[in-house]
Amino acid sequence: MRTDDAGNAAKPDAAAGSVRFRAGGFAPKFVTWLGVLSFVGVIGMLEVLARAHILGPLAFPAPSAIGAALSDLFTSGQLALHLGASLRRLVVGWIAGVSTGILVGLAIGTWTGPRSVGIPWVAAISSIPKIALLPMFIIWFGIGEGSKYATIAFGTFFPTVVNTYGGVDDVSRNLIRMGQSFGLSKGAILRTIVLPGALPAILSAFRISATVGIILLVAAEMISAEYGIGAYVLQQQNLFQLDRLMAGVVVLMGLGLTIYGLIALLERRVLRWR
Repeated sequence: MRTDDAGNAAKPDAAAGSVRFRAGGFAPKFVTWLGVLSFVGVIGMLEVLARAHILGPLAFPAPSAIGAALSDLFTSGQLALHLGASLRRLVVGWIAGVSTGILVGLAIGTWTGPRSVGIPWVAAISSIPKIALLPMFIIWFGIGEGSKYATIAFGTFFPTVVNTYGGVDDVSRNLIRMGQSFGLSKGAILRTIVLPGALPAILSAFRISATVGIILLVAAEMISAEYGIGAYVLQQQNLFQLDRLMAGVVVLMGLGLTIYGLIALLERRVLRWR
């Protein structure tokens, strides 16, 4: 603060203006209209290129043709049939993989024995492409729904484990020591300190594992399924109906966006303290 000749505090110079606060940190925001505009722009550009015959129908169908195929898929009832089968497989497999992954991740992050045994196995197996193991799951669980559930559960298990024990490792040790100094039991510390501290990493694992689950779902349905979005895409590929094939891809994109939005909503509700 400036002072005058008498040593008194001088009033700030109005012409100088206020100093902008510079300690806000990195705080990027999601602007909805920018995201929507990016989709509209890409779709419009593809439509223009298709109508100008720069993109041929054998290279990439026009968005208007994809929209017509998507409308026909909806009105014929095939969308509900295929999407319902895919959602059932994804939900069952994802819940099985994520729930067991959280339990194993908490054990690895909390106790020495599970950590010493678990980390080497997780590091060794998580690098294996899960799609490569799909034939083995078909041998073990049959060509029906069991192999699809197992493939999705196995693929979503490992990213959940890694994120969970990583989140536990990031919990401040000072908070844990404080809980111990107040006489809290191990269960209370795990419930009130460790689990809330690891929750952001666990929710991040939800997003990663959901993406992995969709990829494995499509792969499993392409190999052995009569109904499902993956089976529908494979059918249209064999018939060389690219507009219908891309309609199935658009459904998968919508499924991914919906899951992403639901997880983001869950994060806003349970992570209000951040």
